[in-house]
Amino acid sequence: MPPARTILGLESSCDDTAAAIVRVTDTDATILSSVVAGQTDLHASYGGVVPEIAARAHAEKLDICVEQALTQAKLPLRAVDAIAVTSGPGLIGGVVSGVMCAKGLAAATGKPLYGVNHLAGHALTPRLTDQTPYPYLMLLVSGGHCQFLLVSGPDSFSRLGGTIDDAPGEAFDKIARLIGLPQPGGPAIETAALKGDTTRFAFPRPLLDRPGCDMSFSGLKTAVLRTRDALISTQQGLTRQDQSDLAAGFQAAVVDVLIEKTRRAFAAYPIAPNRTLCVAGGVAANMAIRAGLETIAKQNEGTFVAPPLALCTDNAAMIAYAAAEQMQKRDPDDMTLSARPRWPLDTNQPAMLGSGKKGAKA
Repeated sequence: MPPARTILGLESSCDDTAAAIVRVTDTDATILSSVVAGQTDLHASYGGVVPEIAARAHAEKLDICVEQALTQAKLPLRAVDAIAVTSGPGLIGGVVSGVMCAKGLAAATGKPLYGVNHLAGHALTPRLTDQTPYPYLMLLVSGGHCQFLLVSGPDSFSRLGGTIDDAPGEAFDKIARLIGLPQPGGPAIETAALKGDTTRFAFPRPLLDRPGCDMSFSGLKTAVLRTRDALISTQQGLTRQDQSDLAAGFQAAVVDVLIEKTRRAFAAYPIAPNRTLCVAGGVAANMAIRAGLETIAKQNEGTFVAPPLALCTDNAAMIAYAAAEQMQKRDPDDMTLSARPRWPLDTNQPAMLGSGKKGAKA
């Protein structure tokens, strides 16, 4: 294995087209470039991500992002040692776009190709940013996923619990639409909540009365919907203060659930010399959630690691880094690499959301 590995990463699993170049040694990692082309404007009028529009945008932007990443890193394509790409899970059209682009680059250059689980990219981000030693506890909380993982290696993930229905990021987007806030819902809810009263509405904290680390946000979403409908029925609409109070109450409920479930996950954490709680995923950008998690880590005499905000949301640097770690333990993929809409990290446990013809969902 060479002393330094320079990896070109591609990411296109949802609505961010990304390319990055990361150089990894046995002791550290350096992000030489990271380019992310968002699609917020393309989906704004639809109230959410439209898969077909996202796939077309990825196909149009991937080569541009690769070119920009190479330019920022001041490297020619021949200088990279391998090409990594998100090959699942995600919106299948976007994942296919990324995989096909990566295959083309690998075929043209003769460079090895590595398909990477998008969730593994998030889960290994603390290694990229802080060289966090194994094992560590990871709360992976994003638009489509929410689970507690014990990360013991680049391909070793044990699920301690997760959401049995809506992921928090999905719930944030849906609640934002319900109460008339713009997309993406996470930042909109967080901003509105700053001016809201968290105690005005008594929203439930689902599953806190049951043991374990599993979570549910569907009932909370329904409670907000009913409260909104009652307000509209009574006063023929929502005021700005209503929006802020609904946002504040909803966010407070999500934070309370995540914090209590994190406390339980930490209790299941094996005794280790360096107990570390990490968070990653788009919802990890929420400052109220970060503050609560940091408190839990301190109460358990552990270290808290939260990546920079730019590395919480979808990016290609995490995919390149994950491949750099995994390439030391496995062979590269060949041209039969396929896109996978579903791809659980912990395959030793039953799927939380059930299975279909395309496999386990989570």
